[in-house]
Parts: sequence; C-alpha cells; structure tokens
Amino acid sequence: MIIFSAAVSADVSPPLAEDSAACMVSYPFRRNYLSNYPLVFFRFVCNLALMTVRRKIVECNGVFFITFTCAHWLPLFTITGAYDAVYKWFDFLKKNGHHIVSYVIMPSHVHAVIAFSTSKASINTLVANGKRFIAYELVKRLRLNGSDELLKQMASWVNKNDQRHNKFHEVFEPSFDRKECYSMKFLIQKVNYIHLNPCKSRLTKMPEDYPHSSARYYFTGVQGLYPVITYMELQDIDLGM
Repeated sequence: MIIFSAAVSADVSPPLAEDSAACMVSYPFRRNYLSNYPLVFFRFVCNLALMTVRRKIVECNGVFFITFTCAHWLPLFTITGAYDAVYKWFDFLKKNGHHIVSYVIMPSHVHAVIAFSTSKASINTLVANGKRFIAYELVKRLRLNGSDELLKQMASWVNKNDQRHNKFHEVFEPSFDRKECYSMKFLIQKVNYIHLNPCKSRLTKMPEDYPHSSARYYFTGVQGLYPVITYMELQDIDLGM
C-alpha cells in the first residue's frame, strides 16, 4: 500500500506569503490551536521576524522540522557508523511521550519531523541533550577508529569560551535549525524533503531503499530500521496531554 507519492515533492521552504496562508489552515496536531486567532497570528508574526535568527523555542508542544549538522559538514555518521546513536535518542523521546513522524540520517546531518508533547523539559533542552549524547558517541567511536588527526582538527574548532566549559571537540554546528509545522501542507512538504534528500545526494535511486530513513514506511507501508508514525496517524494524538 502506498501511503504517499513522491510526486508531491518540494525542495525548499514555502515563500512567506504561502506560509501566511498556511497559518490559516486548521492545525490538526494541537487541540483548539486556532481557537484564539489573535494569539496564533502574533506567534506567526514573531516567527517571521525571527526566522533568520536561531532562537529558543517557546512553545511547550508542537510538530517541528528539526535539523542539526556536523561541524564543517564532516560526514561523521559515515565515518563512525553511529546511526544507532540517533535511534537511541529517538527511543528516549518516544519513552517520554514524543513521536517520530519522519527522519533521515545523512552522512553529515540529521533531518527529523518530531511531534513534541507537553513535558517538563523544554523542546530546546530535549534537542540539545540529544545532540550532546550523539556527539559523545561520535567522539567515542572516532577514538576507537584511531581517527586522531580528525579529533585534533575538531578540537581546534572549539572556541575559548566553550573550552572553559569543558568542551573538547566541535562535533556539531552551533544550535540547530527548526521550523514549526503549522499546517498539513507544510508538514507534507517537509516529509517529502526529508525522504528525497538521499536521492538528491545520489546516495540511492529510490527513497525507500535508503536504510536510515522513514521513507520505506511511507512508500510501502512496511516499517524500516526505525519505526515511526505517519502524519495521518498523528492527527489522532493530542500533544497537549
């Protein structure tokens, strides 16, 4: 059973005008999300104003397109094979009531659509802790692989302020990129983008053949290496609970 077709694909984020229209579409993932239109509009305008600036996520729940990238785009996941470190972070999120909707682990970066439920930890903290855990695993495996020169290079990228806080290697680019998926249209666009990423990088011809991706489930109905839920299944979940 084909759950969605690759024909509905997009390479980039929608233009601001399209985002503005999308904001008016009923958002199915947070109950009563649009019941207070002035509040939603205010949040939307704030997002536009801060779109080019990495900022703290103030929302306590929601569906987010998340990206974090290895320092200087190093292909650290290919070098170390530490894909399982990302899956362990996903396990932690699921154990704490969050949902993995879509993902791809590329040689140098990770894309994921994650539905965050309300929890004691902020979304920023959840992602930052995930990056920290994955970074630790990457460094550990680089040591086991005898990648001493690469580790020295990564150590040279750490700024003096971070060195004073006992940071020894620059594993990821600072912070992470995020976009909240306010509408189904925007969410589908991001899921398509994630699944087509390996094809655009010529790592595979068919999205479902790339192992470290949720594409197999979306295209064939069979779960891949890591089980996810589709955006259609997500509509029955109240993230505010």
